[in-house]
Amino acid sequence: MFDFDQYLGFLAFLTILTIGFWLMIFLLTFVIPYWIGGALIERIKEIRAEKKAKRQNA
Repeated sequence: MFDFDQYLGFLAFLTILTIGFWLMIFLLTFVIPYWIGGALIERIKEIRAEKKAKRQNA
């Protein structure tokens, strides 16, 4: 059915496909939400600091 070289190529393809699949799952479920959440928290802190600075200057 397969020559040995074809078998190794098929195994390499499956390995790369599996690694890519789990990497995408990891990125979509952990890294991207963590990144967006951190960016939102930092933006909220900046907005609060701006409002506090305006109140102190007024």
